[in-house]
Amino acid sequence: MLVVAALGGNALLRRGEPLTAEAQRANVKIAAHALADVIRAGHKLVITHGNGPQVGLLALQGAAYKPDEAYPLDVLGAETEGMIGYIIEQELENALGHDRPVATLLTQVLVDKDDPAFRKPTKFVGPVYEKAEAEARAESGGWQIAQDGDKWRRVVPSPKPLEIPDARVLKLLLDQDVIVICAGGGGIPILRRDDGSMVGVEAVIDKDAASALLARELGADALLLLTDVDAIYRDFGKDSAAPLPQLTAAEAQALDLPAGSMGPKLEAAAAFAASGGLSGIGRLEDAVAILEGSAGTRVVS
Repeated sequence: MLVVAALGGNALLRRGEPLTAEAQRANVKIAAHALADVIRAGHKLVITHGNGPQVGLLALQGAAYKPDEAYPLDVLGAETEGMIGYIIEQELENALGHDRPVATLLTQVLVDKDDPAFRKPTKFVGPVYEKAEAEARAESGGWQIAQDGDKWRRVVPSPKPLEIPDARVLKLLLDQDVIVICAGGGGIPILRRDDGSMVGVEAVIDKDAASALLARELGADALLLLTDVDAIYRDFGKDSAAPLPQLTAAEAQALDLPAGSMGPKLEAAAAFAASGGLSGIGRLEDAVAILEGSAGTRVVS
């Protein structure tokens, strides 16, 4: 099978950990061994990943410069896609004993300039703050902020991904049995001008939505949305909580999950399953078991 595996933020950085290269590499090393198991099970693999904390950190560093010297979010997204892709690529090569080609591709993703997300930013980036500090940073940096759990974070526009122009390059790599790391952080958001040329835009695309689109454009057999929760639960957090081993796309779309929790993952899973593929949500270490139907939540057409 051709599998698109989307790594949740916990694969790179667990909440409360310092945003250091050492912490990220330690987590990626663990993730690489789980991904290597998918490849050894005989599957072709495309890997995507998040970048929220990393792009937020670069934006904070950029704030030390003059306002006209700071890089826009699309450029910061490209920088983090290269940085994180490098670490995943190296650790996956190590986990595979360097017997398979692995490549990272910076990936542009087309969005609509009239997407309502540009008027209502919702995507969290950067570290968490106490409310007072978040408000002070928002005041000085011209940010918009929102509550994330018991903390506060910066929010930026998150438009819907429409097309992946680089899919044709990805298909060339897959035809040569290359394991590809791409669409990091949801990809680099771009707009198409009236003359057909492309230009970057200040936004961050949801990684799960971009991964579902990528899986459809590549004709993948399965989409894995890998996180630190073992499955989708009905009544999560209550005494009546129960895991849901399988859902139809329609059942998944009918579940009302908060946007800040598993909601985006379930929405992406349902969208891919509705197109005829298999979606799976669960723990990173259970990736192979999810494909086999013995772990996680599977969403089918």
